[in-house]
Amino acid sequence: MVSGSEEESGFPADDYESLIATTDVELLKRAWMNEKAAPEILHFQTREQIQLMEETVEEFGENGTDPLTVSLYQMNLDRTQFLLRSYLQIRLQKIEKYMFHILKTDVWSWLSEQEQKFAKRCTDDMERHLEQSVLSRLPDGYQSILKQSVASEEDDMVPEPRLDTFVFYKSKGSIEAFQLDDSKEVVDLVADDLYILRYNSVNPLIESGQIDLV
Repeated sequence: MVSGSEEESGFPADDYESLIATTDVELLKRAWMNEKAAPEILHFQTREQIQLMEETVEEFGENGTDPLTVSLYQMNLDRTQFLLRSYLQIRLQKIEKYMFHILKTDVWSWLSEQEQKFAKRCTDDMERHLEQSVLSRLPDGYQSILKQSVASEEDDMVPEPRLDTFVFYKSKGSIEAFQLDDSKEVVDLVADDLYILRYNSVNPLIESGQIDLV
């Protein structure tokens, strides 16, 4: 027996569900969930789907499409815009918190062009403010914004995300013999089961899209 979704879409049921799961809106939802749960900022993954949805709603309105249909499309667009705003807000909060860490590491390349401009402006403003209000009044050797003193070998005044934080996640598929980071321990991950491990152990699986944080 053929389901309604299969009849309407022209796809077998499994293929239809797979198609829905990989739409830009669904990918944005996954990116939002991962970003919200991760201790560090992740690779920028937003899509241009919202622009297409806006154009569709506008076109329907101009063509005299049934108001109920337009309303449903507009409702879906509003939900997606809310999701995008929340996703970007989370990322901006992480940039503000870890701006100096981001600026001096490879994480810089994970930001969008607009986020890089925002991060650079934040660091410039913070450096100027601290220089004028505090650092210029301290003794020589204690005027660095990154180090407690010239004796410090590392940038010990720079906040960094705690990558050893425990996180909950689900595996999208079965993963056999996965070796935990900096450990000889090997685990088998079962699809759709819920796990808790340190973030730095599973980060490669997040970046490759094999697991989702929850």
